[in-house]
Amino acid sequence: MRLGGRLAAAIEILQDIETRHRPAADAMRDWGLSHRFAGAGDRAAIGNFAYDALRRRRAAAWIFDADTPRTLVLGGYLLENGVPPAELNHAIADDRFAPPMLTEAELDTLHRRLAEELPPSARANTPEWCEELMEKAFGPGWVDEGAALASRPPLDVRVNRLKVSRDKVLASLVRAGAEPARIAPFGLRIAPIAGDGRHPNVQAEPAFQRGWFEVQDEGSQIVAELAGAAPGNQVLDFCAGAGGKTLAFSAMMDNRGQIHAYDADRQRLAPIFDRLKRAGCRNVQVIAEEPQLKRLENQMDLVVVDAPCTGSGTWRRRPDAKWRLTAQQLEARRAEQSAILDAAGKYVRPGGRLAYITCSIFEEENGGQATAFLARSPEFRAGDYGNLWRSRFPAVEKGPRIGNGITLTPATTGTDGFYFACFERRGGA
Repeated sequence: MRLGGRLAAAIEILQDIETRHRPAADAMRDWGLSHRFAGAGDRAAIGNFAYDALRRRRAAAWIFDADTPRTLVLGGYLLENGVPPAELNHAIADDRFAPPMLTEAELDTLHRRLAEELPPSARANTPEWCEELMEKAFGPGWVDEGAALASRPPLDVRVNRLKVSRDKVLASLVRAGAEPARIAPFGLRIAPIAGDGRHPNVQAEPAFQRGWFEVQDEGSQIVAELAGAAPGNQVLDFCAGAGGKTLAFSAMMDNRGQIHAYDADRQRLAPIFDRLKRAGCRNVQVIAEEPQLKRLENQMDLVVVDAPCTGSGTWRRRPDAKWRLTAQQLEARRAEQSAILDAAGKYVRPGGRLAYITCSIFEEENGGQATAFLARSPEFRAGDYGNLWRSRFPAVEKGPRIGNGITLTPATTGTDGFYFACFERRGGA
C-alpha cells in the first residue's frame, strides 16, 4: 500500500472507533482481518497514523479548525512528520485509494495555523474537562506534561534476573536497537517508532520464549523496585492482574520467601500461570478466592495494591482511552481505590508495609488517596519518599516528582505515568 491508501485506512479505523465507541485495538484488529491483503508493514504504518491522530487530536483539530476522522488523521500525520501540507497533497495526488486531497480553503487554514504557536490546550492534547485535573497535579508545567503524554512511547523490557544477566539479554536484542534503561536496573529500552516504522516483535525472540525477559514499561519496573520485596519476605500482591509486578517481585526475592498473588477478577489472573512457568518463578501462590486470604491477615511483610485507576498515565500507549474517559469513571475508580486500600491494610503485619501504586497522573487518585487513607488509618504512617528514592536509585540525577508520594511521568522520567506511596504499619519491633 502507498501513503494515500494507508492514510485512508487510518481514517476508516477512526470512523469505526467513533461510530461504534470501541477501543482502537479492536477496530484495528478487525480492519486487518477484513483487509488481509495488507502486509505487516502496512498494518504498522496504519496503526501509527491512527494512534498519532488520537494522541494529537486537539492539535490536529486546531490546525484544521475541524474535528473529523479525516482532519484528525491528516493533521496527526502533518504534525508528527513535519511535512508541509502542499507536500502531502503531492504525495497522494496520483493514488486512487487516497483520501480527498486538501482543498484550497484547508491549505489556507493550515498555512495560517501552522505558522502560529499551538495554544496550550492543543499542545497538551488533553480532554478539556481534564485540564483542571492536570493543572492541579502539575501546576504551570501541566501543558508540557500533557504534550509528553501525547508522544510516541518506547518499548521497554525487564530482564529476568532469575535466569540471566542484563548484558546477555542486551546482546540478544542489540539488533532491535535495545539499550540499557536510564533508571530501572534491569530494564532495556527500544526507542519510540520513527515515521511509519514499527517496533520489533520481541516476544517472538528465543530469549523471550526462554523466559529471559518480560515486556514491561520502565515506570512499572521502577515502582516494583520501590516496593522493595526482599528475599524471605511474605508478600501479598493484592491486585495482581496478569502478574507483571508479581514476576518482578519474585525475581527481586530470588525465589525465596512467598508471594501470594490475588485479584478480585479471576479472568485477569488467567495469564499468570504460563508467565510464572516461563519465568521460572517458584515462590508464587496464586489465590483466586477472597476467603482464602483470611489466613494472611496481619501476616504480610509487604502488601502491594496496584490499584484500578483511570490509566491516564498510559495515554501514550492507549490514546483512545483518554477521549473515552469521563468524570463519572474517575469518581468510580476513586471509590474502588479507597475500598481496596482499606481491605488490603488488614493483611499487613505490625512493622510491615503497604505499597499503593497507580498508573494515573491525577492527584485525586494519587496523593489525595494517600492523604485520605492516612487520615482514616492512624495505625499507618507515611514513608520518607526522598530517602526511599535515593536508596533505590542513588546514581539517578534527574528523578521524579517527590512529595506526598513519588510521581513518574514521560516528561520527568521518560516513563509512563505512575504514582507510588508506601505506608508502614505501626507497632513493629
